[in-house]
Amino acid sequence: MVSWDGHIVPFIVTVLIWFVATGLVAWADNRDARTFPKSILIGGVFGISGLFVILMASQSVSVLAVYVSFIGALMVWGWHEIGFLTGAAAGPRREPASPGLAGARRFAEAAATVIHHEVLLALTALLLISLSWNLPNQIGATVFVLMFAMRLASKINIFVGVPNSSLEMLPPHLDYLKTYFGRSRMTWLLAASILAITAIALWFGSLALQAPLGSPEMVGASLLTTLCLLGALEHIFLALPFRDGMLWGWAFRNRGARAEATASIPLNPTKFVDSND
Repeated sequence: MVSWDGHIVPFIVTVLIWFVATGLVAWADNRDARTFPKSILIGGVFGISGLFVILMASQSVSVLAVYVSFIGALMVWGWHEIGFLTGAAAGPRREPASPGLAGARRFAEAAATVIHHEVLLALTALLLISLSWNLPNQIGATVFVLMFAMRLASKINIFVGVPNSSLEMLPPHLDYLKTYFGRSRMTWLLAASILAITAIALWFGSLALQAPLGSPEMVGASLLTTLCLLGALEHIFLALPFRDGMLWGWAFRNRGARAEATASIPLNPTKFVDSND
């Protein structure tokens, strides 16, 4: 039986936080570059606070502790997103792909554009796992690991090539990343990613339906179910001609002036990628 408190409310909370948090991060990263240090500082305060929030909430099993741990994980995640999208923590390579790249060399150059961010995400995931190890509430660590895995899957898919690369979500100062995107095509990897994330969502959904009514286990499983459904939706956006940037149009109001001052980089990644890759 579907519960309002155990299923519906966690779904609404997750969707609202996802929508607002994504918009706020996009807004911060599309402002003038002079505001980036302040954004990174504020993000750092929230991120470190999120770590303490997760640590404290992990020691308690209650509906409130589940929500607090979930929000703490998103605070930490938002910190990383701001660091990446401002360019503070991306990778050592900050220029377009070399012409005619293919195979391992193309992968190496592409990896060099984001490797610092990926390493930091992996280390944070390990930190959260270690902090919550054997503690009764592990929602915070689970949320972060799930988001890391889904984001990594989306980056690999975009590198291989997807029908819709969602170019609008990248701020102008990261335009060079577009030259590493694979050519527009539907691949088995994207289809498998969507099916895998959906399967995980269904598994968490079954746990939410089987848990005691109104219990922390029900709420936690419902939060994770919704998170996976949103991850599957974001992957579906990669397969469909849908401008997901339309959902956060208010976050890009400052982009116009900055885009005019930014050197234009061709949006056709096949100019830089071997057509047989």
